[in-house]
Amino acid sequence: MVFNRSQNMKYAFCFIALFTIIASCADKKMEDKKPTEKKVESTQYPMATVEKGGVATIIKLPAKLAAFEEVSIFPKMNGYVKSVAVDIGSKVSKGAVLMTLEAPELLQAETQAHEKLIRAQSDLAIDKERYDRLVEASKTAGAVSTFEISSIKAKVDADNAICNAETANWQMQQTMLDYLKVTAPFSGIITERNIHEGALVSAASKDKPMLELKQIDKLRLEVDIPEAIAAGLKIRDTISFYVSAYPGKKIMGNIARRSNNVSLQFRSERMEIDVNNTNGVLRPGMFAEVVLNSKGNATALTVPKTAVVTSTERKYVLLMKEGKMSKVDVSTGNETVTKIEIFGNLQVGDTVIASASDEIK
Repeated sequence: MVFNRSQNMKYAFCFIALFTIIASCADKKMEDKKPTEKKVESTQYPMATVEKGGVATIIKLPAKLAAFEEVSIFPKMNGYVKSVAVDIGSKVSKGAVLMTLEAPELLQAETQAHEKLIRAQSDLAIDKERYDRLVEASKTAGAVSTFEISSIKAKVDADNAICNAETANWQMQQTMLDYLKVTAPFSGIITERNIHEGALVSAASKDKPMLELKQIDKLRLEVDIPEAIAAGLKIRDTISFYVSAYPGKKIMGNIARRSNNVSLQFRSERMEIDVNNTNGVLRPGMFAEVVLNSKGNATALTVPKTAVVTSTERKYVLLMKEGKMSKVDVSTGNETVTKIEIFGNLQVGDTVIASASDEIK
């Protein structure tokens, strides 16, 4: 086949164009295989300075009102309920008779004990009279032997011991009879009644009390205070609290007792506040909200609240020192919306990350 000059030029241009396209595709593929360089960007975090001083704040804690004194009354003796002089809501004074039981067998036992005592006293009187006469007769030489006097003296001592035992037995039976009259151990109000006339009661049964007596003219406010706050409180400090039954009504009381023991579970100390309730507006069992004005711990360090990272395992801040970051474990105290007290291996003037999180590595 014979090609002319123009055709040869046309084929040459096509070949050159095809070669150029193939070469550019190969260069592109080689560029795609080259590793890309990672751009590392440095992150700037806001910093905060560790300061000294406590954080004053208002702390609200749950609490509960309890009767100053309360007792569940169970029967001391077996018997039948003869009469009940009180009911739920009855106000009683100390020593007042609440109910009366009857037990005929106790009356018989008391009568028998009294008769035995009288007999023992009679035997003692006779033997003592005989002893006195023998002593008088012994003044005449040879009238009475020494052995006879010693024998009657021993008999008098034995009668005296028996008499004392019978006296104690009779007094015990009288005491048992006194248990048939159930009296109030202190002044208060009957808050529960579970017995009625004619019922049989047993001293062995402790399932449900016959009566429940509570003193409510004075109440105890029981509150568990965190150990960091409890350390700054003392006896006779004034505490304010609120109850849901009287919204907005501020009630005052004074710290009267503290357990001086920190709960291992909740890290708190139980304290009791005496509350005057002579007007009777408060009730035992009411829940309350205690409001404490805490001045803060003067030895504490202060950082922004966002600087403390709390995880499931620890609390810590991110300390920046000489260009290096480290985690420092801390415990916390009072806090507000913006600041928080911390305690740990830190110094005043240290720099920490102000907005820390557990994602910062």
